[in-house]
Amino acid sequence: MISEFRSRFRSRFRFRHLRLGVIGVSLVVLVVLEGLNAPLPPMAVATMVSGVLCLAAFAVPERLFTRYTIGAAAVSCVLTVVEAQLSQRPPNTPGLVELGVLLLLITRAVRRCRPLRAVGLVAGSALAAVILPLRIDAWDNNLLNLIAVIAVCAVPFMVVAGLCLRLYDTLREREREAIRQGQRLEHARELHDFVAHHVTAIVAQTKAARFTAAAGHTQSPEDLDRMLAQIERAGSQALGSMRAMVSSLRDHTTASAATRPTGDPAGLRSLHGLTEEFSEVGPPAELTLAPGLADRPLSPGIITTVHRVVQESLTNVRKHATRVGRVEVRIGVRPGDPERLEVSVVDDGQGGASPAAERSAEGSGYGLVGLAERVEKVNGRITTGPRDGGGWHVVAVLPLDKANKADSADAATSGEAAPNVTFSG
Repeated sequence: MISEFRSRFRSRFRFRHLRLGVIGVSLVVLVVLEGLNAPLPPMAVATMVSGVLCLAAFAVPERLFTRYTIGAAAVSCVLTVVEAQLSQRPPNTPGLVELGVLLLLITRAVRRCRPLRAVGLVAGSALAAVILPLRIDAWDNNLLNLIAVIAVCAVPFMVVAGLCLRLYDTLREREREAIRQGQRLEHARELHDFVAHHVTAIVAQTKAARFTAAAGHTQSPEDLDRMLAQIERAGSQALGSMRAMVSSLRDHTTASAATRPTGDPAGLRSLHGLTEEFSEVGPPAELTLAPGLADRPLSPGIITTVHRVVQESLTNVRKHATRVGRVEVRIGVRPGDPERLEVSVVDDGQGGASPAAERSAEGSGYGLVGLAERVEKVNGRITTGPRDGGGWHVVAVLPLDKANKADSADAATSGEAAPNVTFSG
């Protein structure tokens, strides 16, 4: 796919350069023909040089544009003043190609340059364009009318055109930045959801081993082998998630599915593996899945969001909660609202929320913020906070009857600010 894209890009690039080359050669030929209209050979050469210099100023890269534009406008003005003093001047055309390019230089200066620099370039190019008709032989009312049209209509029109193009470029850049910001937020959420979950498991198991060693308990070889195997598995899963993320960044169209949770066709049944994995290195987690949802087809956006809610909640329990004896994960239809899915993760930690959890609730962490963004993308809402009597709860309410809207929201990216998380307690 990448090679095909490169070949298409190269063919379009060559065609574009070929087209620009044909246009450039045609304009140079017109400049030469206009120069041959001059009665004197030196005047013809000077007209050709001035026209070609204006064409070069319009075609050069941005870093050379200012220098070439100043030179082209200065040469054009000097040539016009000199020819105006001569008795023999061109009988029909003063250099219409040069005039048109000078007007285009005004538009490019307004569009691309900083305001102060654009004012200077516009003034020089406008002056050269306004006085350019003085090169013609017949000075009459028609010539004065032409100068007036250039000064009153053509120059202001090109300035307005440049301002419109400048505004268009600004809006397009903002749109691109919004898309990039949305992509960055999406990748940040994916990285946090996958890698942080596995790394937290590694840290928790390592702390358990150090605590056991510090307490003076001797671990059997079987226990050590089991703990190291769990650490190895969590590390392998983290590496696999990072590979999937790298693949998604390199080729999002073919690898984005690699960063999505996988499971059986029922979707939510794979949560059993998530809770069992959590229970192996932490307090027991019990999953209660409503029988009506076990075989109910749900949209991929909703299934992904449910996985993320449960995964992030279990990760926060492992990282922040203290003295937790049990974690309950319940997924079912919201009571009193059959069109809503309720996901609840509750722990029974004693003593309320830990300081680390309080810091996350105040917004210094990114887990709950990213979770709230993901829930809002499928038109849901999430509530987190300490429970009465101790512990922490996370409750997400998601729509069940808007599969298409959820899918489109999950696939879209936006650069909006991170939403607020609702806390209770």
